[in-house]
Amino acid sequence: MAISIPMPVLSAGMTEAAVARWLKAEGDSIARGEAIAEVETDKATLELEAEADGVLGRILAPAGTTVAVNAAIALLLAPGETLPAETPAPAPVVALPPPANESVRIFASPLARRVARDTGVALEGLTGSGPRGRIVRRDVEAARPASIPAPLPVAAPVAAAPAPVPVAPEAPPPAPATPAYGGPHARIPHTAMRRAIARRLSESKRTIPHFYLSSDLELDALLALRATLNERLAGEGKLSVNDFIVKAAALALRQVPDANAVWTDDAVLRLEDVDVCVAVATDGGLITPVVRHADAKGLAGISRDVKDLAARARAGSLKPEEYQGGGFTISNLGMYGVGRFAAIINPPQSCILAVGAAERKPVVHGDAVEIRTIMTVTLSVDHRSVDGAVGARFLAALKTIVEEPLRLML
Repeated sequence: MAISIPMPVLSAGMTEAAVARWLKAEGDSIARGEAIAEVETDKATLELEAEADGVLGRILAPAGTTVAVNAAIALLLAPGETLPAETPAPAPVVALPPPANESVRIFASPLARRVARDTGVALEGLTGSGPRGRIVRRDVEAARPASIPAPLPVAAPVAAAPAPVPVAPEAPPPAPATPAYGGPHARIPHTAMRRAIARRLSESKRTIPHFYLSSDLELDALLALRATLNERLAGEGKLSVNDFIVKAAALALRQVPDANAVWTDDAVLRLEDVDVCVAVATDGGLITPVVRHADAKGLAGISRDVKDLAARARAGSLKPEEYQGGGFTISNLGMYGVGRFAAIINPPQSCILAVGAAERKPVVHGDAVEIRTIMTVTLSVDHRSVDGAVGARFLAALKTIVEEPLRLML
């Protein structure tokens, strides 16, 4: 008999995902473990693999549909089997409730329904230009009267508004609403990833008692070692300063394990593994892939991992296990010329290190003033799980390792 293919839970806390693209069509044979669709979460686009052999009998959630986890997105048939007379209803689309008088299901995207509600455009009678005739945002905007402006951004879906009261023919058209912030602007709808980032960082800043510790690191010896190693690595990729900082932070965490901690309501978890997250900017927002066992890897291994993870993060092809977990995060804005900044903790971690630009500055050594290359780092700390003295010991260990970089080779 036909079995349902559900929307799987692909990451912790996931409640919904979108079917980005079907890789198989109805009637195609499927082998167990074969990719049948691409699913877009708030972090990445992942391949959905078949859990059994069979034939893709019916697609219930076309490309572009946002579906709750565990809801059916397709039917899988055994070879030679046909669909029963009655098949399950299509997977529930995560969207606003339809108008009360809607007796026929209107196939429209969640965003199209929201724009239609905000602008008073009726979905009935619209011709969809999306996959399988689905009504999408551009269809609603094309049908919007010229006198009605595009809707303002909203934080979350709300109940459907009642139908607008018809205006008598002789009445003048309503004046367009003026955005609260005024002036010309581009409207960029929130993506699932952007909403997730906003939710997590708001929660972090609101609930975590941050405190901050800064230290100036002299980089001259590290830069000299980097130049020597890069000469020997000719053609095998170059080591960046950030690679050295990731390794140094990992060794400092091994020396000060109390900083490698996670806060929970029941206990502080001191982590055995040193897994360092590296913040990567993508078109959709910030993501923090994890360099596993960074303390045990060489500089070249860390460099390869960071380059690979960053490239796949920007392409949206990371696997959940590659961006979930980790006990410590590094955020580096030095390449943008930022001298100093404080980062927001990535919960449930306890620490994040903000790395600034390397700058030539006068430094007092003994009775002499010398010009040295200085990098300022700022450690943001969760005071619930890591005390000030622990944070200070971590920064002291980091400073020693960075300023005596041969320790990185031991």
